[in-house]
Amino acid sequence: MVEHRSGSPDAEGAECSGVSGSAGAAGAAGAAGAGQVAGPDPDAQVVGSDPDARWLALLMHAAFFLLLGASLTRFLMRHPGEARTPWIIALSITLAVLYLLGPVLGSRPTPRRLTWLGVLVVVWMVLVVLAPSFAWCAVPLFYTGLRILPPRAALALVALLTVFVVAAQLRLADGFDPNLVLAPPAVAAVATAVFVHMQRQAVRQRELAARQRELIDDLLRTRRELAATERREGTLAERQRLSMEIHDTLAQGLSSQQMLLQAADRTWSADPDAARRHIRTATGIAERNLAEARRFVHDLAPADLAEGGGLEAALHALAARESAQAEGALAVHCHVEGTPHAPLPDRVQSALLRIAQGALANVREHSGASAAGLTLTHLDDRVVLDIGDNGRGFTAEPEGVRGARTVRGHGLPAMRARVRQLGGTLTVESAPGEGTVLSAEVPLTTTEDPT
Repeated sequence: MVEHRSGSPDAEGAECSGVSGSAGAAGAAGAAGAGQVAGPDPDAQVVGSDPDARWLALLMHAAFFLLLGASLTRFLMRHPGEARTPWIIALSITLAVLYLLGPVLGSRPTPRRLTWLGVLVVVWMVLVVLAPSFAWCAVPLFYTGLRILPPRAALALVALLTVFVVAAQLRLADGFDPNLVLAPPAVAAVATAVFVHMQRQAVRQRELAARQRELIDDLLRTRRELAATERREGTLAERQRLSMEIHDTLAQGLSSQQMLLQAADRTWSADPDAARRHIRTATGIAERNLAEARRFVHDLAPADLAEGGGLEAALHALAARESAQAEGALAVHCHVEGTPHAPLPDRVQSALLRIAQGALANVREHSGASAAGLTLTHLDDRVVLDIGDNGRGFTAEPEGVRGARTVRGHGLPAMRARVRQLGGTLTVESAPGEGTVLSAEVPLTTTEDPT
């Protein structure tokens, strides 16, 4: 060790001048690496959420007390028995107690917090004036000021602390050393720049996290809305399906039963045999409706399709049943053209059979026809079902237009909906006195609703 000989009563030994500069640089770099957790009062949210930040904060606190203790020990070893020793010890204890009070006061720049920082810096300055080696404690104070004060005030504090560090270094040196004048400001500038950069990075990360939370909330809200929309659409689709199934099965059967029972009631006295035939026919229709209702509840195929034989057999059975129920008033014929290259999808068979049932019900109830025909045509890429009659006909209206005089009027819209769900088209050709032809064309390349 080489003691300083300049005659200054409070000089402490020139050998620590170079070590002090390097320690300041190392401390600055370490504190910069600590980022926002440097200093005596780390941000509660960051420390609480990041275990690494908590340990770095504890390391910074430990480094401050280690530097403070080392500075006090060095002074007592180099200057035993001096009159200022009690003051140095008292000020060191005061500085330690003040430093410990920092976390208690919180992290926001409140008046109490600013007062605490001012007293802490003043006590340190007094210690540096009395014993220059206490300048080593400046690095933790840099970051305390940077964390608490606004940017301009923090830079002013860093500049003031740097001036005291340079003065202390020069007092400990044997003579003027440019490195001792330039190194502390350079180290302080680098440490401040790193700290400010890391603060901004932390702010950006918090903003990014906030935006990500907002995006996640928006995504969850959108998914909930989409799920609700899909449920509503599914409900509406199921309601439409149920309405069409009920119209094409139970409603049509009940209408036929009503007509037969009314006819039986009219002929009961004059022609009991005819009345009984009407009742037997109504009973058969009721049995068919009961079978349809049971299969409808279990979401199975139409009864005619469930009996086997496919769509052709179901259409032939439907034509025979309608002719029998009409008792000579209406003759229904069925004709199949072409051969399918592959079995028709179940959805196509079910939809075409329901369309045929609905169309024949309209023929029986409204057309006054004496003959009707079902023609199923298999083509390469599509299947066509034509239902024609020789009844009174009507003025066909464009799709989507419903007559004001129509009371029931659910048959054609239901048929169009069925065909549209399969990607096909439904056309109606009719004129007063010329009968009606209804044609349902379904492509075999897709069976989904294009909309």
